[in-house]
This record gives sequence, C-alpha cells and structure tokens, in this order.
Amino acid sequence: MDTLSHLLSLYPVRTALDVRCRFGAPWVLDHDGTPTGVAPYHLIVRGEALADGPGVDQRLLKAGDIIVFPHGSKHRLHIGDPARVSQETAEPGLLRNVRNEGDGPQTDILCGEFRFDEDGSAGLLAALPPVVVVCTNWPDARSLRQLIDMLQAEAEAPRGGSEAIVRQLASALFALLIRTWLEQALSIPGLFGVLAERRLQAALNSMLTAPEKPWTLEELAELSHMSRATFARLFKQAADATPADVLTQLRMARAARLLDEGRQAGLVGEAVGYQSEAAFNRAFKRQYGVGPGAYRRREA
Repeated sequence: MDTLSHLLSLYPVRTALDVRCRFGAPWVLDHDGTPTGVAPYHLIVRGEALADGPGVDQRLLKAGDIIVFPHGSKHRLHIGDPARVSQETAEPGLLRNVRNEGDGPQTDILCGEFRFDEDGSAGLLAALPPVVVVCTNWPDARSLRQLIDMLQAEAEAPRGGSEAIVRQLASALFALLIRTWLEQALSIPGLFGVLAERRLQAALNSMLTAPEKPWTLEELAELSHMSRATFARLFKQAADATPADVLTQLRMARAARLLDEGRQAGLVGEAVGYQSEAAFNRAFKRQYGVGPGAYRRREA
C-alpha cells in the first residue's frame, strides 16, 4: 500500500454531496460553522465565486476550483453587491437544488461535507490548515477534474442508479483532493508535511507499515539515506514534531481503528508496540482523553 493510502486508511472519512447551487449574480452563500469533524466543501463547476473566511480573504475561485474548510469554520461565498441579492428557492431532487433570480453571470456550485470520526481523526484534522484550495485545471489534477465532471453530469441529468453513482464517486473525492493538494501546495503543515517531503516518505511508510516496531532515529535516518542529524532536522522542519511524536500519533490512530473493530485493549497495545498495558493506556488517554476501554465502549 502506498504511503498516502496507508495514512488515509487510519482516518476513515465519509463524504456527503447534497446541494447544487445555481446562482445568477449578485448572490451570497453563507455557511454557518459546523461541529468538530464536519468539513464543508464547495466545488465550483461553472462561473466564479469570492470566498471569505478564516485563512482566506476575498479569494477568487474559478470553475474547477475546490475549497474545503477542514475545521468547519463559518464562511461566505459571494459575487456582486450583497444589497441586491435576490430571493432563493430550493427544489428537491437527487441533490437539493438552490436557485436565485439574479440575471448576472451564472455560477454553479456543488456543496457537501467530509465527515470524520470526531475522536479517532483528531490527529488528521490537526494536520490540516483552516482552508484548503485545490485547482483541478492543472494537468496533475486530471483524475479529480474527471470525477467532478461525472458528479456534475449525474446531478444535472439523473438517471437510473444516479444516487448510488454519486455516492460512490463522492467517496473517492477526499483522497483525490488530498493527493492533488499535496502536489500543488507550496507549504504543507504537520503530518502531511512529512508526506509531501519525498525524502521522508520511506521513513513514514515504514512507521505506518510496522507501528509496533521500536523504531530508532538511526534506523529511520538510514531508510531515508541521511545522517541522523540531517534526518532529525528535516523531519522536525516538515512535521513541526519529532519522529517519536509522529510515531506515537500513528500508533494511537492504528489503535483506535483496532478498538473500533472490537479488539481487546491489551491485544491492541501489543499490536502497536506496547509491552505494558499500563503504558499503552496512558499514551492512549493522552491522545484521546479517555482510556482504550472507555473508547471501545463509547458507541456500544
């Protein structure tokens, strides 16, 4: 399994695509803040939009752009004079269709949410910035652009099976989005910074593949063909954390998945490299605020 696939497998994401907005300028789309673990996104499939919110101010979005608010921040998309915005109407359908009566340039937007496990995905969400913007008109984003084109086609002209098709297409959206973001962004924070730094991918993939192994700095540096000092410096620069900190985060994410599958806490601790159940319990509680037993029982 490649490094990105392995990382995303630790943090399951459910994708909903439920609203299609077709607006004529002027228009305003206000989005209230969402709970932790719910990340709204907007796909600009036709026209333009200005985006305002934490981490973005009057950002011009064009057809083919995707904007995501990983931490559920309150935000606004708009075009034109807000004082002249016309009334909106909503119609049921495969997606809820929202229109206005504006007679200016048209903008078509597909809106939905990425839904993360609030407890188990804290590490992943912490590694994401307040806003992620991806352009799908670049050559390296061809697969993402094709997926959006298919979503648009099914939304515009539903046929037999369209609901299932949209659901399946949307489920691939997050992975394609993150892959494209890693390829396009000039600066990547946190855990994804390690993933974006090709010289560190062998070490990260080894930690993902065998989190139970007592990795040393020397072993990880050797995998990356660097000296111990160079590896430690580059890793800290990319992740803003030490290799030991990241290994613990990955171990706890793996442990959370195993607990979700019904595994006993003692066996889970061994599977992620802890010989002492007490030490595992302490590490898990530091990460998730509750011990592994309580975490396992939270939805029982």
